[in-house]
Amino acid sequence: MTMTDSKSASASSSDEHLVTTANYSSDPEKFEHGYPPKQTSQVLVDSEPSDPEASDKPASRSNNNNNNNNIQEGSLISGDDRKWGRFSFLYRHGNRLIFMAIYALFTAWWIFGLCKHRERGWVVLFLIWLSFTVRLIFFYLPSSRVLHAAQFVWLNTVPHMIKPIPVRLRTWAAGAATAVIIIIVALEPHNLPGEERIDRVISLIGLGLCIFALWATSRHRSQVVWHTVIVGMLAQFIIALFVLRTGVGFSIFNFLAQLARELLGYAKTSGMAFLTSDSFVAGAGGYFYLVGVLPCIALFVAIVNLLIYWGTIQWVVGKAAAAFFWIMKVSGAEALVAAASPFLGQGESAALIKQLVPYLTRAEFHQVMCSGFATVSGSGLAGYIALGVNAQPLICSCAMSIPASLAISKLRYPETEQTLTAHGFVAPENPADEKPVNFLHAASQGAWQGIKIAAIIGANLLVVISLIGVINGLLGWWGRYWGIHHLTLELILGYIFYPVAFFLGVPRNDDLFKVSRLIGTKVIVNEYVAYSSFQTDPYYLAMSARSRLIVTFALCGFGNIGSLGIQIGVLSQLCNDSRVKDISRVAMSALVAGVISTLTSASIAGLLLTEETAAKFM
Repeated sequence: MTMTDSKSASASSSDEHLVTTANYSSDPEKFEHGYPPKQTSQVLVDSEPSDPEASDKPASRSNNNNNNNNIQEGSLISGDDRKWGRFSFLYRHGNRLIFMAIYALFTAWWIFGLCKHRERGWVVLFLIWLSFTVRLIFFYLPSSRVLHAAQFVWLNTVPHMIKPIPVRLRTWAAGAATAVIIIIVALEPHNLPGEERIDRVISLIGLGLCIFALWATSRHRSQVVWHTVIVGMLAQFIIALFVLRTGVGFSIFNFLAQLARELLGYAKTSGMAFLTSDSFVAGAGGYFYLVGVLPCIALFVAIVNLLIYWGTIQWVVGKAAAAFFWIMKVSGAEALVAAASPFLGQGESAALIKQLVPYLTRAEFHQVMCSGFATVSGSGLAGYIALGVNAQPLICSCAMSIPASLAISKLRYPETEQTLTAHGFVAPENPADEKPVNFLHAASQGAWQGIKIAAIIGANLLVVISLIGVINGLLGWWGRYWGIHHLTLELILGYIFYPVAFFLGVPRNDDLFKVSRLIGTKVIVNEYVAYSSFQTDPYYLAMSARSRLIVTFALCGFGNIGSLGIQIGVLSQLCNDSRVKDISRVAMSALVAGVISTLTSASIAGLLLTEETAAKFM
């Protein structure tokens, strides 16, 4: 039986026609039809949309309850609750009156907000209400019906539109259309000052050079799936365009940024002030790590743990992973890790597929590592916001990193092997003893994890910054014999990464060398040291709004030498060192791809920015 036959056979085992792969045996000889032996597991994405007529038949409540014991769509951490988080008891007991009362109250809040606070705008309130409404609808309407409707529309429109184009020319046509769209948008509006237009053209050239360099150094140029690359770059561009050029996008991300700042501010003004005093917190300032950063990380991790307990993170990551799985034609494991990386970080996102790790292909290892290097975790994001970095470009960069890492990795290291999750992917069961018993237990676990993460970051910063001081001392001593005064590591890195900063479209003045120094610090040391210098060192405070926004995008990733060791260690541990050679072979390439993924986000931001737009974000 082929992989396709196996997929079809397994898909028929549920009303949703979902593929079920499984908990994986360590003995490859025990595979059946290319898959390891099956055990209880959770399905996250179905392999192919099945017969709409079959899935549209209404199922009885008893059948739904039975199915809920086996198949759980969109869940990364298993449990007895089969719907969205712990609120699912309302759904299971069919308490529609409570739902309607909550919805009526929420709608009244929305209407009152629109009438009473018109000056604050309507976009955010409307989207919150719309999200709540859609989520409520899907408690009763199976998502498969919507998917089948979307599939019907797609199959009856898109194929007819592209049918006149010869098959062999369709990829070229898609690439050319994408390039034309990006160029036209980059050169608008026509009344730009000359210098600003040149900066944006340089950003465009830099983006093209990144893609060409990755293709020229690709491990298997003839095997590149250009659909994945084109769709990934276009999605990255659309996200940036939505945030940087539209009022709706700006309003949404501005709301998220304000929400993050206010939420993390409570860790200092309430939590830390209770442990010490208001005067101590005010006197320490926002940049003192123990007061300004550590409490924010602890609070954020606790909140994330609560959202995981309630099922929110699983739902968001699952839907995002499903979207990229279908749109970009990558494997299920790659889509899941890429979607989870901005939330969980480079180690935790790989742990989501821990039972799949021993069976990943080399290209999948490359992609998993690239996703970790291309973005930052939620706890890291909290730390940068606590330093005073603008949250809007940080959040935007994290969103852009998902399609960017998939596209860049598949361009640098295309898939040449058969993957186990090519037609779907599975979220493994978590042991029952690892699950919090209630939300208080979840918050307590998150707080302790946050303290440990903050302590690890603090210890690493202490060591790294001290080592930089030692290196600068040695370089200064050595440079004096050659008549080179003030020779430092940052100075050397500034010259090495000068061309990188230039092709990002940084204004061609003193800002260029400053940005190159920060990028060099991020790659060689780490992004936290770079952001800390960016926010606190007077040398960097005089940069223009355009330069500050570009460098905020360019630093937003874990792509540095230290993270290389972390990723190799985590993945080796997850596969019990059985694939450590394959992991080590692709690690450096994945690091380069991850760094370039982050830089392409900065380059796209550069080609969309005007000084007026940049000033709004600062």
